[in-house]
Amino acid sequence: MASIVLNNICKSFKDSDIIKNVSLTINDGECTVLVGPSGCGKSTLLRLICGLEEADSGDIYIGDRLVNDVPPASRGIAMVFQSYALYPHMTVFENMAFALQVRKLKKAEIEKRVINAAKILKIDHLLHRKPKELSGGQRQRVAIGRAIVRNPYAFLFDEPLSNLDYALRCQMRYELAKLKAQLKTTMVYVTHDQAEAMTLADKIVVMHDGVIEQVGTPVELYYSPVNMFVARFIGSSEMNIIEATFVKNTNKLAMFQLNTGETISIIKPKDVELSKEVKYHIGIRPEDLSVYAEDAKNVENALSGVVVLAENLGGDGFIHVALKDNSQIRVKAKNALSSCVGNGTILGCAYNKCYLFDENGKTIADVAVPPKDQKHC
Repeated sequence: MASIVLNNICKSFKDSDIIKNVSLTINDGECTVLVGPSGCGKSTLLRLICGLEEADSGDIYIGDRLVNDVPPASRGIAMVFQSYALYPHMTVFENMAFALQVRKLKKAEIEKRVINAAKILKIDHLLHRKPKELSGGQRQRVAIGRAIVRNPYAFLFDEPLSNLDYALRCQMRYELAKLKAQLKTTMVYVTHDQAEAMTLADKIVVMHDGVIEQVGTPVELYYSPVNMFVARFIGSSEMNIIEATFVKNTNKLAMFQLNTGETISIIKPKDVELSKEVKYHIGIRPEDLSVYAEDAKNVENALSGVVVLAENLGGDGFIHVALKDNSQIRVKAKNALSSCVGNGTILGCAYNKCYLFDENGKTIADVAVPPKDQKHC
């Protein structure tokens, strides 16, 4: 195992800056997941670590070794690609053994490593088959097994599950989580999938337009995003953002008026002077909103509207509510029946579940992270 350190890395293609002065430390034995929208630079950063791309400036360390001029094969890194990249004419055993044969390891050692990796991945009964005889999930396991047998300093995964269907992706996510706990090796993982990131990561790196927006644990990024971009990106469903104008402070709350004419109050931010001249944004996650009948009384932070769409996802779903100013807000709700479309409703949200962002999108107030000593099952 080894740590990976990036110092002031820059990379451009023609006139386009892809990576802009990025510095990042990935600790020994840690699983770091890179997330961000398409084109943000996360896959390019992975290729720079692997050596498939060369940085324009900056330094890359694997362990204590500067690897800027070290070829990919000598960096001690194993990369798993989205496309599997298996040799079609070789059996599973031959695919997994190929890199070891190139290194001229003894036959007995090669066989030992391949069989051990195959058992870990539960593909030991497939070693005689060729890739065309395997399912997508089995092919991805072979690709991962080919990386495991090399005993690398670190694993790099470039969206390895994106070609799989939903059910298989969920199964492989579970298998990767078990594999991570078993191998305890440094991993860098690129994905678009929020569930993959939140499940696998010890640390998540959120990237946008070639820069790192925030680095933290999944819990830290979910509850305490540094800005509106991270707040909207992290979470199984995008955070609702509502424009608001500051009205006044009370004892413990700060009151804001919305474009609908209604008001929302949040826990008063500490050490922040709010201004009536500034346009703020209030963020509310869909899962933090409650749905009430349109004649409900005494609802905390009540917003009235009309249901315009219901997404049914089995036991849970989402409803889209048009507010008085015709803006829409998304709510996670059980049994989001299509029969509720057209009905009036009132939404409510607790004071301590609202986020506040300034006019530049920087977080002013967030939801407190659960205590570090909180025990989970």
